Amino acid sequence: MIKVSVVIPNYNGEKYLKNCVDSLMGQGLRSFEVIVVDDASTDGSAEALKKSWPENGARPRIRYIFHEENKGFAASVNDGIRASEAEFVILLNNDTVVKPGFIENLWREIRRSEKIFSVSASMRKMDDETVMDDGGDLFCVLGWAFSPARDKSAERFKKRKRIFSACGGAAIYRKDVLEKLGGFDEAHFAYLEDVDLGFRAKLAGYDNLYSPEAVVLHAGSGSSGSRYNEFKTRLTVRNQLYLLYKNLPLWMWIVNFQLLAAGWLIKLCFFTVKGLGLTYLKAFFEGFSLCKKEKRAHLEGVPFLRQLGIEAELIANTFRRIV
Repeated sequence: MIKVSVVIPNYNGEKYLKNCVDSLMGQGLRSFEVIVVDDASTDGSAEALKKSWPENGARPRIRYIFHEENKGFAASVNDGIRASEAEFVILLNNDTVVKPGFIENLWREIRRSEKIFSVSASMRKMDDETVMDDGGDLFCVLGWAFSPARDKSAERFKKRKRIFSACGGAAIYRKDVLEKLGGFDEAHFAYLEDVDLGFRAKLAGYDNLYSPEAVVLHAGSGSSGSRYNEFKTRLTVRNQLYLLYKNLPLWMWIVNFQLLAAGWLIKLCFFTVKGLGLTYLKAFFEGFSLCKKEKRAHLEGVPFLRQLGIEAELIANTFRRIV
């Protein structure tokens, strides 16, 4: 019986993909499947992998989905999730290598309570596994999503804890809740779709956790090319505005507007220094256009006390970000 499906979205991952899958095939827990979703790659990476790990010859089972056009991260993982036959789904970036016990630890953590929607892994840097790359994401009233663990010593992140949202690069999700929430929002294309999903899960009353025992090494920016570039900046800035529009109740917009505006101004200055100021401005206004086309989350049934709790969390996360 398949307990977990591991969904790997792939776009031109020739340098990384085989190492990622090879590491999964060495896991102790065998009752899982791997679903590789190739997003119209041009480097033949998924076809080459299929020769090494054929669908009918690999154990655990491996399956492939090929897109004829680049649909983006959100659409790719949604296709993988729909194809899954398991109760739980792990999303895994193609530029990762998992450590022993990775799947089993995530599977054990999410089964602790039915209120746990997702569990984020301990992502370490590929070139130095003593340094964190991600330990789950937080969101604050400045409108910023961030990982407090990034570039810090892994020794500081050895305790299980609640987070705002799991990093979609290495996390396990409860499939029935994923379906209930509508999956990843494909309007994002890529970037912040995992924070949006975590936000919707919290509005629905679920928890997101970080597990220090599920360790994965991450090369970083395997598809986009670098931490700061026009493509990534455009999508991140656009999606940040859309995420806020979609998930914040009106009263939270009113209470937090000055801080949100300050956050936008600070980010504009930051990206201007990086030589991406014009990209930021164009993306910001593109975000307004996206908001006009898309719908807000269903907030009517969310208890006010739960909304208040999320507001308190956003405020606390702001202090964590600026201190």
